[in-house]
Amino acid sequence: MAETITKNGQEFDVVWKKPNLQKNDMHYCPGCAHGTLEKLLQEVIDEKGIQHQIIGVSPVGCAVFAYDYMNCDMQEAAHGRACALATGIKRVMPEHAVFTIQGDGDLASIGLAETLHACNRGESIIILFYNNAIYGMTGGQMAPTTLPGQITSSSPDGRDPKLSGMPLKVANIVKEFDGTCYVTRQAANNAVNARKLKKAIEKAVDNSLNNRGTSFIELVGNCPSGWKLTPVESYKWWEENMLKYYPLGDLKTEGGIK
Repeated sequence: MAETITKNGQEFDVVWKKPNLQKNDMHYCPGCAHGTLEKLLQEVIDEKGIQHQIIGVSPVGCAVFAYDYMNCDMQEAAHGRACALATGIKRVMPEHAVFTIQGDGDLASIGLAETLHACNRGESIIILFYNNAIYGMTGGQMAPTTLPGQITSSSPDGRDPKLSGMPLKVANIVKEFDGTCYVTRQAANNAVNARKLKKAIEKAVDNSLNNRGTSFIELVGNCPSGWKLTPVESYKWWEENMLKYYPLGDLKTEGGIK
């Protein structure tokens, strides 16, 4: 039965409630989609009523303070080791859903080995990968996911594939592993895509609770500060460049090591 509230003597069905985030000011830059991701994740936690049955792992990077916002148990991992820490938590507490929130530097550079091996083993964790093609927290340097020709503080003439290789499409890599049960690439640049992202989070949480294997959600995001753009300009660049190179949609919906 739907929850109802009474106001001015009238009864209304509750279709949306403010997520139960902790009451702290967010440190994310204006226009950054990190806050949207955490808000949607908290909505899923609240709607499923699993606040005490889900554990998150914060990385080193822009999401380092996720534990200040998420209203659930959280752990802090060393740089790049979030998937390794999540593996340990999930194996000790298999009845819990366990998630990581990681940027492209933490996940696709220093933590690439931990990420790939966790996926290959089929650990029943949720990996939330925020890909904004840049090192957002440390000064806007080139990341493994930086686009060809993209200017960063460490590639002032643009990324040269002959020198630095092509951007890593991590979701395309992990979908090939037997241990992954769900691999998807989503965005939050508009209301339609935000709803799709929330559906993906719901599916991933169910997979983790039911120990079906690794769920990998790549959020193709933005970084107004690192890209040296206003929030509005960053959305335009996001849609015209990021979403073309990293197309959205499900890459894998079944699998996992049983």
